[in-house]
Amino acid sequence: MHVGVTLHLTDRSIDIVDLAREVEARGFRSLYVPEHTHIPTSRQSPAPTGTPELDEQYYRSPDPYVALAAAAAVTEQIRLGTGIALVIQHDPIALAKTIASLDHVSGGRFVLGIGYGWNREEMANHGIEFGRRRDMVREWVLAMQQLWAHDEAEFRGEFVAYEPSAAWPKPVQQPSPPVLLGGAPGPTLIAHVAEFGHGWIPIGGAGVRDSIPDFRAAYEAAGRDPDTFRVVPFGTHPDEAKLAYYTELGCDEVVLRLPSAPRDRVLPVLDDYVRFLTAT
Repeated sequence: MHVGVTLHLTDRSIDIVDLAREVEARGFRSLYVPEHTHIPTSRQSPAPTGTPELDEQYYRSPDPYVALAAAAAVTEQIRLGTGIALVIQHDPIALAKTIASLDHVSGGRFVLGIGYGWNREEMANHGIEFGRRRDMVREWVLAMQQLWAHDEAEFRGEFVAYEPSAAWPKPVQQPSPPVLLGGAPGPTLIAHVAEFGHGWIPIGGAGVRDSIPDFRAAYEAAGRDPDTFRVVPFGTHPDEAKLAYYTELGCDEVVLRLPSAPRDRVLPVLDDYVRFLTAT
């Protein structure tokens, strides 16, 4: 099982270039950063952390694609991912170009970790109807995958439509960079992963064992090889027993949480996590 890390990158945390170099130097598999375009201050949506107030880091998130491009320029091996990206807060044709370009310049190291989103106000400012967000995510990804895979692509859906079109560069990873979908393992998420995804990002370990057979069955029903389905537990606070459990389940990778903090606080934690590289 591979081991990666994630950090809620901000303008006050360790610099992404510095972090990427240190992550690669220690032998970790991957580095993931999250996305928020902005955070309305009305705070109608409950904080996902369960706390009364939303942590300041949510207000200070840089653009993940720009940040990961900077990380790609100073590394050669680590996978660079979004964890998670809010794809429907972008124009899908323009986002397809951004992602293809990032995969191209990184030499095929980009991983698209996505979610449906939780912040109603943030999505409303982008003109998104909260109750339709799952359907929109599906179309955004399918529409982008057409542009990535074909010299001449066409898509006509309820939310996204474009005429036969050419778009270059293509991602190095064909026909699509890996798409990992985060969320609770209900019927919609399982169906979407089977249709257009490459794996599941569970947040926390509860219910993972019981859900894996449902994902594999959906893969098989969709005519896909269930052995290619990936499980990537995300944002984990690690210990040996937890990682042994994920290894037993056959998880492809586990992504450990680093503090959203300056270099002098992040690097000691990163150094401590090195011990897990040989334990998995």
